[in-house]
Amino acid sequence: MNIGLLFPGQGSQRPQMLHDLVQHPVVDETLAEISEVLGHDVRSLDSKDALRSPVSVQLAIFAAGVSTARALQRSGVRPLAVAGLSIGAFSAAVVSEAIELSDAVRLVRSRAEQMEHLYPTGYGLAAIVGLSEAQVIKLVAAESTPAHPVFVGNINAPRQIVIAGSVEAMKAVLEKALLQGARKAELLDVPVPSHCPLLQPIADSLHAQLEAISVQDPKVIYIANVNARAVRTAKGVAKDLADNIAHGVRWHDATSVAQELGCELFLQLPPGHTLRDLALENLPNIKANAITPDNFDKLLHLAMS
Repeated sequence: MNIGLLFPGQGSQRPQMLHDLVQHPVVDETLAEISEVLGHDVRSLDSKDALRSPVSVQLAIFAAGVSTARALQRSGVRPLAVAGLSIGAFSAAVVSEAIELSDAVRLVRSRAEQMEHLYPTGYGLAAIVGLSEAQVIKLVAAESTPAHPVFVGNINAPRQIVIAGSVEAMKAVLEKALLQGARKAELLDVPVPSHCPLLQPIADSLHAQLEAISVQDPKVIYIANVNARAVRTAKGVAKDLADNIAHGVRWHDATSVAQELGCELFLQLPPGHTLRDLALENLPNIKANAITPDNFDKLLHLAMS
């Protein structure tokens, strides 16, 4: 069976997520390797207090995804494609062997630290469910100003769209979205305006950092965030890792491309199950599951069938 591995982004975190992973030697080995690069135990980043920081959140999500994916690989799973939402793209790049784990840890930490400091207050993300991309684009255009900018961010599904920018402007967009018939329109618990032009300085920094490390052609297909295309070159992976922070993520298109390439089963890596839910809701005839310690062996058997 052709497997697509899906790596979640910020918002999927929960306390104790690194203490509740699959019991597998390679999980412990990977967490130890990450801890060595960080200079402290990565498991300390999953407490309720620690997860108030985007740095802890992004490193913990990265560690959970890579370590669990390596357990699948060590057990014999060979994915056809990998795709990661936002910070999950770095996990996907490591699992595809495009970048080394140690380099990815440093990139993730740098990215998160810059995000934490660039817009400390008054900015973030919001989600709108039930309107089309075209409708949301019009609402955003009507409310965005130089003083209070707002942008269309991630297209998670045809009618599940994330906006990014000034909280004041987003609240105005959300109010109008509800008046136009949105089923849901609310601010998200993410205190940074990810995936919009406000974060171009971080993209520029990541480009420079990626130029200084070794990036290889991925050994499995890497599906890009920015343009939802299948990437098979080192240059393409590096560009997507740097650029996605300042561009919207076309997640629905990315998973559609993975299915078109032949993926029959999507496995969402921890934490959470949002990407599994999106796949099941929006892709026809797809099988999708979120990996947990309780179902790891069952899903391993399914993936190898």
